[in-house]
Amino acid sequence: MNYTKKSSYQNIYSVLRINRLVSICVSIGAFTACILSGFLIYKMHQEALHNAFAVTESGQVIPLIWQERSNQLEIEAKAHLERFHYAFYGLTPDTYEDQLEKALWLGNSSVDEVYRQKKADGVYNRILQYALVQKVDSIKSTLDSKQSPYPFRTQVFFSIHRGNVKEHYVLMTSGKLLPVKRSFPRNPHGLMITDFYENRLQKRTDTENE
Repeated sequence: MNYTKKSSYQNIYSVLRINRLVSICVSIGAFTACILSGFLIYKMHQEALHNAFAVTESGQVIPLIWQERSNQLEIEAKAHLERFHYAFYGLTPDTYEDQLEKALWLGNSSVDEVYRQKKADGVYNRILQYALVQKVDSIKSTLDSKQSPYPFRTQVFFSIHRGNVKEHYVLMTSGKLLPVKRSFPRNPHGLMITDFYENRLQKRTDTENE
C-alpha cells in the first residue's frame, strides 16, 4: 500500500516537472518569437522608408525610391506651394468646393482664416452668381531652406473669366512651411503652410510679362 502511494506521488511529481518544463519552453519560445517579430517589423519599416510604390490614375504601379528630405526639400516645397495655390485660387462654379477642400489640407488655421474671410466677403458667392472662372496661369515661389519652418514668398498670376471678358491679376502671398508627417493623397509632400498671408493684389494688363 505504501509502495503504491509512493509510486503515485512520484508520478505526480514527474507530471508536474514535465508541465513546468513545457511551460518554460513555451515561454522562452514566445519571448523569442516576439523579439524576432519586432526585429522583422523594424527591418520592414526601414526598408519601407527607402522604397515605395505609386499608383497612377490608370492603375499602373510605379516603384519609387525615397531620398533624404534635405536633398529634395526645395523641389518638394515648391511642388507643395504650387499644389496649394492652384487648388486655392483655381476656381470654377462646379469645382471650387472640391478645390478648396484639397487646399485646406495643405495648410493650418492661417489658411482657414483666409478662406473664411473670403467666404465672408462673398468671393465664392460671386463665382456662383456670375459663373466666373478663376484660372491660375503660373506660380513663382522663393524659399529659404536654411530656416525651419521655411519662409516662402509666392507670386500667383491668375485671370478671371466672365464670358468673353478676361481680367489679369498678380497676387503676392507669404508664409512658412512646416515639415509634418506625409499623408497620401491629401498631403504627399509632408509640409504644412503656416502664417499664411495675402500681401498684395495687383491688376495687370494683358501685355505684361510674367
